[in-house]
Amino acid sequence: MDNKIIHIDMDAFYVSVEIRDNPELANKPVAVGGKSSTRGVLSTCNYIARSYGVHSAMPTHLAFLKCPELIILSGRMKSYKQVSEHLHRIFKRYTTIVEGVSLDEAYLDVSSCKLFEGSATLIAQDIRKTIFNELSLTASAGIAPLKYLAKIASDLNKPNGQYVIPPCNVITFINEMPLSKISGVGKVSFEKLLHYGFEYGKDIRASSETLLTQQFGRLGRSLWLKCQGIDTKTVEVNRIRKSIGVERTFSSDIKEIDKLLYVLNNKLIPELKKRAGNYLKLIHNVSVKIKYSDFQLTTKTCLFSEFDTNIFEMMLIKVLESRRGKSVRLVGIQLGLKESNKNTQLSLF
Repeated sequence: MDNKIIHIDMDAFYVSVEIRDNPELANKPVAVGGKSSTRGVLSTCNYIARSYGVHSAMPTHLAFLKCPELIILSGRMKSYKQVSEHLHRIFKRYTTIVEGVSLDEAYLDVSSCKLFEGSATLIAQDIRKTIFNELSLTASAGIAPLKYLAKIASDLNKPNGQYVIPPCNVITFINEMPLSKISGVGKVSFEKLLHYGFEYGKDIRASSETLLTQQFGRLGRSLWLKCQGIDTKTVEVNRIRKSIGVERTFSSDIKEIDKLLYVLNNKLIPELKKRAGNYLKLIHNVSVKIKYSDFQLTTKTCLFSEFDTNIFEMMLIKVLESRRGKSVRLVGIQLGLKESNKNTQLSLF
């Protein structure tokens, strides 16, 4: 395994930028997200807030119950993007093979980097030091020969730390690795894996690719490969966009179909068309998502190659036929894009 992959993940990025720019917030529980006590959801929070049990994606009202002193900020996306652009300029000093996953997260392939005699560990340390010196922000890093392991490793010594999985320790690490740590294994998938006796990497390694594929389909084969120390994914300099979507959470639940259609046609569809831009020629399928007042989520996807308002209306009405009188909390629509066109790509910004 000659690959040297670094996964850089900024620590509580949005909140850290806010505290850096407003030092009075230091040593206080702070979050960025929606302030509404009934509809708000947190995007992220600092580690002081997390000590109270607050976490990202938590409803605002629940966050206040856990931490009444919590300070919630609306956020400044323009500032976050500016910091992220600076981050990527730093990354490019070490390697040209950089894959931006989000504003605060990236993979770097430093296999050919000659700095520090090619030591990925020392390169990661220097990247984190540079980030702190130039941006007054901290980052955590994971270093491994496999891309998916680098991501897992970056979470093990947070905040402001790093974790190294050398090639000689890959199989040992995988054997004791909870499968829930692997990207793509959600709560439902993990519960199903547990039901069949799969909890750690060693359990997958002791099974067979055929059996896992029969029981879990594509996920089963992916897990088998990863737990054998095989990761087919490389660091992609330009990530190919696979989907574009918009959604809206209502301030109060909506029951009337005509109101939902109004939001669809006058809010969501125009915004989706604007975001899609040149990707309108690459449509592969369209989806409609509904979240009801009881938080049940229903999604319908249809193969379709054109941007047609009527198809979204028809799909929305079709989904609502099975709602059994429930009100709607959220509506979302999405375009799935063809993967065959490798030349049309979005920049990170």
